[in-house]
Order: sequence, then C-alpha cells, then structure tokens
Amino acid sequence: MTTGEIMDLLYRLFLMAVKIGGPIIIISMVVGVVISIVQAATQINEQTLTFVPKLIVIGVMLIVMGNSMLKSLQEFTLYVFGMIAG
Repeated sequence: MTTGEIMDLLYRLFLMAVKIGGPIIIISMVVGVVISIVQAATQINEQTLTFVPKLIVIGVMLIVMGNSMLKSLQEFTLYVFGMIAG
C-alpha cells in the first residue's frame, strides 16, 4: 500500500466514525442540556435524572439507526478487505 492509499483509508475511517457515532453523541448532548435546564429551573439535583433519559434515547437511536450503521460498517469492511486483496 502506498502512503496515499493509507491516508485515504484513514480519512474514510474518520468519516465512518463521525457518521456512526455523531448522531448518537449529538442527541445525547441535546438531551443532557434539556435535562440540565429542567434541573436548573426546578432545582432538582439528581444524577440519575440525567442518566436514565440519555440511556433511553440512545437505546431508541440504536434501534432506529442500527440497521444503517451496520450496513455502513459492512461496506467499509468490504472496502478494506478489497484494498488488502489487491
């Protein structure tokens, strides 16, 4: 493999990581901010109040987007194996 091919592979790897992990992280952050605002407004300081909704939302996101995430990973794996094969 040449240096250019390795750089292309790393670029695709980072894009794949953002494509798969980005939506979950962004939704988790939004839920965390909303819960924090509610906690600040009501002065309820309970740690599990932020954990449980995030867990539920992440689970729902994985159920909804899991199929497309798996397909993306499969395509990337086939691409990498194709590069290894020649």
